[in-house]
Amino acid sequence: MNLQYHFSNNSKYLIFGHKIELMKIVYSYALIILFLTSCASKKDIYYLQDAPTNGVGTFNYASADIQPNDILKITVESDVPETALPYNRGAVQGGIAQNIQVLQLDGYLVDVDGTIDFPVLGKISTTNKTTAALADAIKSKLIAGSHLAAPNVNVRLINAKVTILGEVNQPGTYNFTEQNITLMQALGYAGDLTINGKRNDILLTREINGMRQITHIDLTSAKFMNSPYYFVKPNDLIVVNPNNPRVKNAGYIANVGTVLTIASLALSVSILLTR
Repeated sequence: MNLQYHFSNNSKYLIFGHKIELMKIVYSYALIILFLTSCASKKDIYYLQDAPTNGVGTFNYASADIQPNDILKITVESDVPETALPYNRGAVQGGIAQNIQVLQLDGYLVDVDGTIDFPVLGKISTTNKTTAALADAIKSKLIAGSHLAAPNVNVRLINAKVTILGEVNQPGTYNFTEQNITLMQALGYAGDLTINGKRNDILLTREINGMRQITHIDLTSAKFMNSPYYFVKPNDLIVVNPNNPRVKNAGYIANVGTVLTIASLALSVSILLTR
């Protein structure tokens, strides 16, 4: 009887040992699979992978058409400064240049119908016009109406902005005063993409004359630098989608720590049940 009991105990220990080894193997494979599915390869992270090491390229600066809700700063100058005063408002007060917020309050807000109300000249259409084209149109009206003999007109957009959302370090809406900024510069404002940003599928939404355009941009290829989307335009929306590892981690299994905790708990329960 003692011998039978001894063999029985040995069998239990042997079975128990096999179960522990099996759980260790399953546990190890689970960690390996988790590691492989949570990693992004270098090809998913590097920018402009097909760009030549050294090269020269050309590009054209593109001015955006004026849109409703744009705020314009319009300055009219003449050989006789006093004669241009009726056509200006709020540029400089007391010899001190105003900040951008005050300039916006004094600027010309483009109405939903694409017009501005300009002193003396009245309603002026901005539809399908860049800032340079609008300056030429105002200049022509001043000359044709014998308001000023040789005016100089300058038009600037002073509320240009771009919104950047998704997997970037600092998502938000950013104002810029330059006439042209590139997509890379805009993403730089947002602190660059996070490691989880999907670099080969950047979504860009652009509104032009009441029409919405949506495109997808691959930053891992240099081809986009020759596209109309190399330069950001005012009111563009840029969305950086998460890559596959980020999407998987955002589900029920939030992170590696959670997986390890669940696996450890399963192992402990198995040990208790086999005792």
